[in-house]
Amino acid sequence: MRLRTGRFLAVSLVCAFPLVTFAQAMKVDPKIPRYKKKEGISGKISSIGSDTMNNLLALWGEGFKKFYPNVVIEFEGKGSSTAPPALLAGTAQLGPMSREMKAEEIDRIEKKYGFKPTAVNTALDGLAVFVHKDNPVKALSLPQIDAIFSKTRLGGHRTDITRWNQIDPKLPDQPISLYGRNSASGTYGFFKEHALFRGDFKDRVKEQPGSASVVQGVSRDRNGIGYSGIGYKTSGVRAVPVMVKEGERAYEPTYENVENASYPIARFLFLYILKDPNRPLDPVVKEFLTYVLSYEGQSDAIRDGYYPLSYRLVERELRKLE
Repeated sequence: MRLRTGRFLAVSLVCAFPLVTFAQAMKVDPKIPRYKKKEGISGKISSIGSDTMNNLLALWGEGFKKFYPNVVIEFEGKGSSTAPPALLAGTAQLGPMSREMKAEEIDRIEKKYGFKPTAVNTALDGLAVFVHKDNPVKALSLPQIDAIFSKTRLGGHRTDITRWNQIDPKLPDQPISLYGRNSASGTYGFFKEHALFRGDFKDRVKEQPGSASVVQGVSRDRNGIGYSGIGYKTSGVRAVPVMVKEGERAYEPTYENVENASYPIARFLFLYILKDPNRPLDPVVKEFLTYVLSYEGQSDAIRDGYYPLSYRLVERELRKLE
């Protein structure tokens, strides 16, 4: 597979493109074990990082506290770029990230602790390109998305796209409004790398403090377009199918298309930890991650609009905790 609010969140269009869609009947792989409570688990879990994963972490926290009501859990979501410094400083045990950690971030942690951080894959996400629900655009290619959002156009599209009828003459002759995340966001970084071909965003992108704000902005703007994790989809927006090149098949960010890597901007959602290879992991952190990778934890991912891991992937991730 090629994938890659606030302070302490409390736990309590028409184009003639070929289009491939799949019925989406998501369920957790029944081979994934159910979570079993362990005795003697107590303490505190602190998490600093991805805003994309805020709601998901809240669900995991609520589920975990059903087993361990006395465990204190604190989540702060201000962007993936806040996770590595928090792990480095020891102010967080979990570093949720919606992108992979950069080499320089890993190097700083390894220099201090003598080992690299461990990335635990927790769920799958189709990074969606959202438009207003009444926008009739049928599909977009990665070079078109790049030409819409980027001023550098490294994807090779011949013209800058600023109006909807540049995509198809049948579309309205209206300016495209751009919504996106700020540079602290892992979603910003992932989209920049995989949809903008590592180019630069246009200056007129309306940067939002969170994924929900991006979706809300697009839902109120008939000419709007933005990007966010699929878990933030609402009835006011529509996820546009995406193709790698114009004229190829376009894929929706469904579970099947994300899992088999047909959808071109799919990713994992990570929880980074500091796992000393010579010492056992803090029991409360280990149990929280075990819950995340359990049948119940993966069911929580579905509840939040994200996609569960396969049994094979869960087995692999659990081995990282030993």
